Amino acid sequence: MTHEGDTVNDRDAADAVNGGATVNGGATVNGGATLNGGATLNGGDGDGDAVSDGRTGTGGNGPGQAAPAIRVVIADDERLVRMGLRVVIDAEPDLTVVGEAADGAEVVPLVRELLPDVVLMDVRMPGINGIRATEQLVGGMAEPPRILVVTTFEHDDHVYDALRAGAAGFLLKRARAEEMVQAVRLVARGDSLLFPAAVRELALRHGADRRREAEADQGPIGRLTEREGQVLRLMATGLNNGEIARQLVVSQETVKTHVGSVLAKLGARDRTQAVIAAYESGFVLPR
Repeated sequence: MTHEGDTVNDRDAADAVNGGATVNGGATVNGGATLNGGATLNGGDGDGDAVSDGRTGTGGNGPGQAAPAIRVVIADDERLVRMGLRVVIDAEPDLTVVGEAADGAEVVPLVRELLPDVVLMDVRMPGINGIRATEQLVGGMAEPPRILVVTTFEHDDHVYDALRAGAAGFLLKRARAEEMVQAVRLVARGDSLLFPAAVRELALRHGADRRREAEADQGPIGRLTEREGQVLRLMATGLNNGEIARQLVVSQETVKTHVGSVLAKLGARDRTQAVIAAYESGFVLPR
């Protein structure tokens, strides 16, 4: 377990997480990088408007004042990966790594002590894995950090369970450095990192039993209005608020209101949780 101020001796360790590969081509990142299977990794619609879940993320202190650095904890059982992630994160002036952990047993008390904004969480760790650690943090803290799962395989079974446990999204370890830091910034300010194609595949493999259980009772999904249902289906495709607004020919403020209502009715922390609920209820079917 390490805290802020510990040194990283091998700055070439960044190669452990930055092999120059894209995260499987799809939609564009704000800087023009490509993403996994149609994923949405941007904060808005090109007009600077964030795809917000209604959370209050890390932001500025007012006109003329710099925003505080986004504080990050890294949890991964491979030391080289932790070193590489630290190099990538600490190279950005608005990001700082405040601690590291080698497994879930270390990361839970560390996060409760340091209260970071974001946790980069490996799901496959010995002892308490990333799924259990996510459950403990999300369920045991009044204001849990945003958890971004960092995984080797996009269709890893553990990823789906981590998303269900409350993770804000996931990113592949082979992501480029600029994709990694952009993802941290996005989840820190309350956005969700959705990979529609991957989530659909995981839902198809893991949601069948839950869909059968929900066939007779739509539960919270059944309380959505027709327009809220339309918004939820579009959310499941990875569209941001601006894109949904254009498709439905309404204002972004109207979409934000509908998104907030969907989250409230489903008891979802963010868009990721709402989309998973939509798949598991059968409201949205994987195709």
